Amino acid sequence: MKTINFFLVFFIVASGVFYFYFKTRQFRTSQVFPIRKKMFASKAGTFLGSLLFFFGVNQLLLFQGIATYVVAAIFILFGLYIIIFNMKATKHYKQFIDEETRLNEN
Repeated sequence: MKTINFFLVFFIVASGVFYFYFKTRQFRTSQVFPIRKKMFASKAGTFLGSLLFFFGVNQLLLFQGIATYVVAAIFILFGLYIIIFNMKATKHYKQFIDEETRLNEN
């Protein structure tokens, strides 16, 4: 049980780090590249969703009770929804990155 909890905490922390990394990339990207900014925002959203998902699973393993199950289910379902939505958005924006770079070569 401690090993599973250790891995879940590791994934929670790693998701938070990657979220802040891609949020920083989004803010530091030039205004000339709006599609790239949206792609970094959707990647950050993917990691925020994974943080919610892993947090919900971790709560299921740590605590017992009906309230914990309800709250953890909400976190898990909402996290999965955010992950799926942002992965589709990242895939959509990624196909336009090369074209955006070619158009802004000056």
